[in-house]
Amino acid sequence: MRILLICIVGLLLQSSTVCGDTLIYAARMIDGVSDVVRQNVTLVVRAGVIAEIRDGFSAAGADEKVIDLREYSVLPGLIDLHTHLMSQHSRESYTERFFMEEADYALRSTMYARATLMAGFTTVRELGDNGINSVALRRAIDQGWAVGPRIFTAGKSLATTGGHADPTNGLRGDFRQDADPVRGVINGPDEARKAVRQRYKDGADLIKLTATGGVLSLAANGQNPQFTDEELRAIVETAGDYGMAVAVHAHGSEGMKRAVLAGVDSIEHGTYMTDEIMALMKERGTVLVPTLMAGEWVALKAEEEGYFPEIVRPKAAAIGPVMRDTFRRAVEAGVPIAFGTDSGVSVHGENAREFELMVDGGMTPMQAIQCATSKAAKLLRADDRLGSLQHGRQSCR
Repeated sequence: MRILLICIVGLLLQSSTVCGDTLIYAARMIDGVSDVVRQNVTLVVRAGVIAEIRDGFSAAGADEKVIDLREYSVLPGLIDLHTHLMSQHSRESYTERFFMEEADYALRSTMYARATLMAGFTTVRELGDNGINSVALRRAIDQGWAVGPRIFTAGKSLATTGGHADPTNGLRGDFRQDADPVRGVINGPDEARKAVRQRYKDGADLIKLTATGGVLSLAANGQNPQFTDEELRAIVETAGDYGMAVAVHAHGSEGMKRAVLAGVDSIEHGTYMTDEIMALMKERGTVLVPTLMAGEWVALKAEEEGYFPEIVRPKAAAIGPVMRDTFRRAVEAGVPIAFGTDSGVSVHGENAREFELMVDGGMTPMQAIQCATSKAAKLLRADDRLGSLQHGRQSCR
């Protein structure tokens, strides 16, 4: 059975000059919420919103348009909660910043945005760039200047000095500046609050911080905690004042635990998650965004001689198998999970590979789809309009 995403139908509706309703005939409908697949339905779309879902194929009136998908399955546009559209990892990733202009990054990101949309992902959560790229890309897409998914962006990720998202890591002495909260590097609660407010000023939708070391940064430790309890609380409290959710990169268990206890909304990666942390996440409703593709990809690339700098290679080699085992245990434990790939580490447009890895890790196919539809929309705080085929949900941008 062939699949057509309701978001692509939405693109057709946007260009339509029909004044009346549009009827979409679908052989099968996956609504993103129910485990049941409905057969032979008509979706009635009015002014870009799903007004009704009827059993059977309703006859069209004189002023109604029909989109006939009676050989297709229809489901909500997919949501990827962890992308980096500004880049795509390559052997040149550690040096290209010395040769590329900001405009080069911006123009290249439109190619990655288009590939993501064409892969069926109509909404993404951008979790870290140079602080301006994704805001400009979001505007370009909203204005129709570029083709791509709906973007919720964190702008520049927050780090501590020398932490995973410190942009001066690994540079020689005269380039290794002391970055400040404007550039997303904080030390202490007051700077943490300033950094959140700066992201708000920059136009970000949410906050991303790197609570532990990371794999691809030019630093030896990929697991150590990098924020204090006081810094984390300051970020969560200030983000709450501005209505912003907090997503947290975390591989190591101590930094992960601190973040969960501070009240963050999601843990990204979660590699060395313990049973204790899983219990805390269930209790507090903290969502795991597993990014299994990233673990698989870096482990494969670590096998290539010379692909990664030597300080990165052992971290990359170790992490893939651990992430898959942690995901399996999280599924068994009932930890809240939503879909995210970390694309930009892996190749943009191949996001659907994450579904295969999630099913290999113990989810049913329908559970995996729900992680990329209704559950992802809930984490975005947009489930009143996105992530499901129900009355009142948007059928297009």
